[in-house]
Amino acid sequence: MISADFSAILPEVVLVVYAMAALVGAVYAGKDELTGTLTWATVAIFLGLALWIGLSAPGDVVAFGGSFADDAFARFAKVTVLLSAAAVLAMSQDYMARRGLGRFEFPLLVAFAVAGMMVMVSAGDLMSLYMGLELQSLSLYVLAALRRDSVKSTEAGLKYFVLGALSSGLLLYGASLTYGFAGTTLFSGIISTIEDGRASIGLLFGLVFMITGLAFKVSAVPFHMWTPDVYEGSPTPVTAFFATAPKVAAMALFARLVHDAFGAAVADWSQVLALLAVLSMFLGAVAAIGQRDIKRLMAYSSIAHMGFALVGLAAGTQSGVQAMLIYMVIYVAMNVGTFAFILSMERDGAPVTDINALNLYSKREPVKALAMMVLLFSLAGVPPMLGFFAKYGVLLAAVNAEMVWLAVAGAVASVIGAFYYLRIVYYMYFGTETDALDSRMVPAQWILLMASAVVMVVGIVNLFGVEGAAAAAAETLVR
Repeated sequence: MISADFSAILPEVVLVVYAMAALVGAVYAGKDELTGTLTWATVAIFLGLALWIGLSAPGDVVAFGGSFADDAFARFAKVTVLLSAAAVLAMSQDYMARRGLGRFEFPLLVAFAVAGMMVMVSAGDLMSLYMGLELQSLSLYVLAALRRDSVKSTEAGLKYFVLGALSSGLLLYGASLTYGFAGTTLFSGIISTIEDGRASIGLLFGLVFMITGLAFKVSAVPFHMWTPDVYEGSPTPVTAFFATAPKVAAMALFARLVHDAFGAAVADWSQVLALLAVLSMFLGAVAAIGQRDIKRLMAYSSIAHMGFALVGLAAGTQSGVQAMLIYMVIYVAMNVGTFAFILSMERDGAPVTDINALNLYSKREPVKALAMMVLLFSLAGVPPMLGFFAKYGVLLAAVNAEMVWLAVAGAVASVIGAFYYLRIVYYMYFGTETDALDSRMVPAQWILLMASAVVMVVGIVNLFGVEGAAAAAAETLVR
């Protein structure tokens, strides 16, 4: 029994053992002098684990008495998290080193956060859910405040910690209520207590509190208030990380909780998620219009995109989960490329985040401007870019679930949100001449920017197997 349990959680064990050994080794061997080596070693570990998990034999394994699930859904989410974290670390190394932020803790904190995310998406019990969530969250709190000499970074870390602790408290309260009324913390035990498609009032209260706690993690309105300040105040590579891997893990955990533990009462939580989705889509779309800082703009963009992902989840169907998973993969690909571009924005060696600095950028860097335009069109959902088909998928899932009103709301929000993406394109091609940005982009950033842009176009023809993997993952979760 112990051997079978251990084999199911072996990738997480390998990652945690590596992170702890590297942490001790770096302390004794010279600390920050090893930052570059540790960063690339962590990238290699992430890629190796993604390959290992992706090529592992199909089948569902339940370990530790049902507390940990190694199934197609978990493997899909883990591969996405690992690849996005590897991409962010690869494109951040040069930026961190030149800004005096090349501390050995950075890649290791990312590794610990990713380990927490891997536990989150495999959680089959309220306690393992919370353990994974807190391992991720504690690492992210430190990452937000990594730039210790910056007031904004310190403020970002403090805000994130305080509101994150509040969300964890709400989640714990909901978990305790659920345990009290279900008599078990196992998802399989909780779902067995639901009769005739309706949960008891006590379970409903527990579910609402847990949904609230997870809504904080995915930046869903009205629990989004930390997002703009944390995105703006954190070092840009940390912001890029916040915008990718943690979002995937939190959405996957959201899906696992509502389907594995409360899947027999879809009507009880579907309308709650639909409300969160509508509020997130519209607030993200409207609030981003007035933003001049590109990092704050991307914060509101992430709020809106999480709203669209929640549309797929709110459908409460297998096709809805599949659409949500595909949406998250495309969202991560778009954000990796976009932040690779943002990391290269600087003037006289200092980072620049004002979107006005991109005026007539296309004249100086036509290839990079073209790639960025493709990504912005995709983020806006402009056909025929891949981002359009991502939104179409989740809206179609809502229509098929007889939630036409939700699909219409999503379409309207998408049109509103297109404004602030297209405004940046306008600045790059038709703006007023300003002081030129330095065109410094390291190979990793250039490769990721171009690769993301190419995927947004080529992916229209072939989604590189993502669609089939997402279908298998959704089938595992929604039976």
